[in-house]
Amino acid sequence: MRKRKSLTEFKKGVLAGDRVVLSQAITLVESNLETDSKLAGDLVQELLPYAGNSIRVGITGVPGVGKSTFIESFGKMLVDKGKKVAVLAVDPSSQKTKGSILGDKTRMEKLASDKRAFIRPSPSGSTLGGVSSKTREAMLICEAAGFDVILVETVGVGQSEIAVKGMVDFFLLLMLSGAGDELQGIKKGIMEMADGMLINKADGDNLQPAKKAKATYQNALHLFPLGENNWSPQVLIGSSISGMGLPECWQMIEDFQSKMLGNGFWEKNRAEQRLKWLDDSIQALLGRAFYMHTAIQKKLNEGKKQVLEGELNPMNLARELTSHFLKK
Repeated sequence: MRKRKSLTEFKKGVLAGDRVVLSQAITLVESNLETDSKLAGDLVQELLPYAGNSIRVGITGVPGVGKSTFIESFGKMLVDKGKKVAVLAVDPSSQKTKGSILGDKTRMEKLASDKRAFIRPSPSGSTLGGVSSKTREAMLICEAAGFDVILVETVGVGQSEIAVKGMVDFFLLLMLSGAGDELQGIKKGIMEMADGMLINKADGDNLQPAKKAKATYQNALHLFPLGENNWSPQVLIGSSISGMGLPECWQMIEDFQSKMLGNGFWEKNRAEQRLKWLDDSIQALLGRAFYMHTAIQKKLNEGKKQVLEGELNPMNLARELTSHFLKK
């Protein structure tokens, strides 16, 4: 059996940008084994002084918008600008399918083969909170390894967008022109979270509809009051195939960073995210301890039958179980 690396070896390898050690370090923080948790926590603690120097960009979009193609083209453009790019993903559905959302990097072959880029499939976990926490730690490790830009992809719809918004500096929403209701983003409330929008696949016959959609979305965004950061989100059009609009997208993100650093919101936002991470971590650890408790498991299995039959109020069972757990 191969000997596991020590804390010093992990730290040294990550700071040196060793890709193998970087992957092993992220595997360590993703592990659910108790024996790994302590070392993982100590490693992240050791790397904290070296993290935080990247721009963290969350990327979400409607189904079929071409996120993977966009991320690959956008990432390639950034590495050609001299940036080091890491791509992570938050996929709460991977627990059900047991699959890796980034498909073992096969969806982004060109970017994955570039030594200036690092692509990591979504971690597995029993809860979205667990997946999010692991992604946060992976992000810090990548920053300590010298990556300038962290792209975090959301997968599916719903809570993953909220989770990613809570761990990034800039949240980019990719849209399609003419994909059903032009204002579908407003219905989901995702538009309100976006710091910028890009209407993708704006090439060929889609160019004119994309320009029309841009005006529609821009008008819609004007209806929203400015947020605490006093930033007015922009709407761009772009093509992952031709590369049109991608430089403008990066310029928008840099302009955002400059303004947020200037008005103090950049660090304020990150500080609030760290507190949210603390809350999420406490809930995740308490939940894990609760469900692993032998007596709780027995009582829960017995009570579930009554809940399923409609004979027992779920809240009453929850109160009884938590009361028993707190008295242990």
